[in-house]
Amino acid sequence: MRIVIAGGHGKIALRLERQAAAQGDATVALIRDPAQADDVREAGAEPVVADLEEIGSGELAAHLTGADAVVFAAGAGPGSTAERKGTVDRDAALLLADAAAAAGVRRYLLVSAMNIDSPPAPEDDDSIWAHYLRAKKAAEDALRARQDLDLTILRPGRLTDDPGTGLVRLGVVGGQPPVGYGEVTRDDVAAVLLALLRAPETTGAVLDLVGGTVPPAQAVAALGGANAPR
Repeated sequence: MRIVIAGGHGKIALRLERQAAAQGDATVALIRDPAQADDVREAGAEPVVADLEEIGSGELAAHLTGADAVVFAAGAGPGSTAERKGTVDRDAALLLADAAAAAGVRRYLLVSAMNIDSPPAPEDDDSIWAHYLRAKKAAEDALRARQDLDLTILRPGRLTDDPGTGLVRLGVVGGQPPVGYGEVTRDDVAAVLLALLRAPETTGAVLDLVGGTVPPAQAVAALGGANAPR
């Protein structure tokens, strides 16, 4: 499988690249800074410099040619401005979708965040966190409205850099019983993403993810065709 990862130098992306390489998959890491190239090569990925806040969809599409899937794991990151929450967490996700459609790549995995359906408290409405939540929600809504993508949305809980446990709890948002909020390691998020890439039957699903008791591949297989739209 050939996978193109937006935000290819991010903490989840680097882990996904290592795990994909270990399983014999080829990954292309879209990076903003050429200085990040050696890190992604070390992770087993091919670096491609493509600033998602500057590149056009046509130019980006050329980097997606021949891909089996794209993963949006980019983010403006902590300390960024409210404006960049919009230009990265929302707009870049939509740009990747436009480029994927132009390149004939249907499979699209979006790394989102838990609890973005709940509006921020009034006192937090203009906070950076509120802008982040709105940007993520807008990206989800716009991508789900498209008919030219085979989309799966993954909403991890609070991310940690602890070593992966190899055990997760994964479920459809709004399903019963609810997954509940909690922590999940970035290693385990990457493992779930890799399992989802091998599970096209999860197209249409919006999934919550926290640490749990089930191996990632088993957790994904247990979803079956759990792709009911919300």
